[in-house]
Amino acid sequence: MPNKITREIPLNGLRIGTASAGLQIEGSAKPSNWSQWAEEGNIADETGVNPTTDHWIRWKEDNKIMQELEFPIARVGVEWSRIELEPGRFDEDALERYREEFDDLRARGIKPLITLHHFGQPLWLERRGGWQNDEIVPKFIRFVNKVLDYLGNVTDDWITINEPNVYATEAYLFGSQPPGKGGYRAVRKCLQNMAAAHLIAYDLIHQRLDAPGRDIKVSFAHHKRVFDPANPKNPFHRAITPVVDYLFQGALEDAFYRGKFSPVLSRPKALPDSFGEGVGSKKVFADVIAINYYSRTATKGLDDGTFDNAPVNDLGWEIYPRGIVRVAAPLARKFNLPIWITENGCADNTESFRCGLILDHLHELARLNAGLPSPDGIEQERVPVERYYHWCFVDNWEWSEGMAQKFGVVKLDDDLNRHIKPAAEMIREINRTGALTPEIDKKYREDTARDNYLP
Repeated sequence: MPNKITREIPLNGLRIGTASAGLQIEGSAKPSNWSQWAEEGNIADETGVNPTTDHWIRWKEDNKIMQELEFPIARVGVEWSRIELEPGRFDEDALERYREEFDDLRARGIKPLITLHHFGQPLWLERRGGWQNDEIVPKFIRFVNKVLDYLGNVTDDWITINEPNVYATEAYLFGSQPPGKGGYRAVRKCLQNMAAAHLIAYDLIHQRLDAPGRDIKVSFAHHKRVFDPANPKNPFHRAITPVVDYLFQGALEDAFYRGKFSPVLSRPKALPDSFGEGVGSKKVFADVIAINYYSRTATKGLDDGTFDNAPVNDLGWEIYPRGIVRVAAPLARKFNLPIWITENGCADNTESFRCGLILDHLHELARLNAGLPSPDGIEQERVPVERYYHWCFVDNWEWSEGMAQKFGVVKLDDDLNRHIKPAAEMIREINRTGALTPEIDKKYREDTARDNYLP
């Protein structure tokens, strides 16, 4: 439930911006796993990878809007299928164009965080088995090397792979993303290769970019959910909950953060023998805990579930702000690293609860960052929370959902024109103030709240 802000809570350096991904905004797309998936009729509203928001053409307009909104940070992405058109043949013009865009962000005072893989890869690579083929790992590293050639001095901040657990399960188990088939063995193979790709890329980025005066930060964007028993009194629900939690997210954490593989995942063949556990510049293959958080699952089996009478967004996902701390803080403490929330947001087509959702999640994070009790009175040790990236900037193409679900703080109309929403104005005001205040809370929560989201 929401917790209104009744006293000023300083952000203590927490910066707020937005996140995006190439295939979801760019348009003018090249052949990829997702272009084929859309052409095969797998998108709910029958839209595709063109034109989405037409960002590839309108990027200067988008950068200017970010500047006007005074966003200090932006998570952005490079699209592999646009850069490597054929095996080993790279589009140098596309790389130069990315550089121009990201340099422009920096000139406007916006620090880019670059994501290297966000669900998409070239169609030629997908046809060779994608993440089921061990060859994808050296090919990914070749791609990363090429990107670093052009963008290595554009930013110090990098995400290697976005949401490996979501990609693997949706692509190979649940069938909502390409290729839409494969089963449990395919999920395992995908995660093994993604782990190998992340570990090698982490070391590579540091080897190439570490230098005096630079503070290189590399991580992967880990999708975390809260799993609670649907009925705490039901012994099966209580027993299955930690199992589902471990299989979905726990099993991959030692692999991605430590290079340590359990029997559930096992060591990837694509990882060189010389690459042992803890090899690299640090024992942990991440410099921040990068978390994508959206919701909680009411667990009574392997299927996703929602608690009765829980507030939900337009996709039926529970709105559970306390979960953002429950998933991020333990990892930050375990690895002694700061938190970056690299995605958090909601589908809200009426703009009636987006502001309240953002306020409630920031309320949780600001209290954690200050070591204050949670809004429900739970004592908590301080954990540094440095960044919060709202998903997303402009209403975009939400993969197999298409364009129908609105996640942006900027509205996209039918003519692809951009219109500022209250949530964007609220983020600007919070960044300016450097705190969450009762005045901001009242102004934005009460003006935009939806009845079933209020207490």
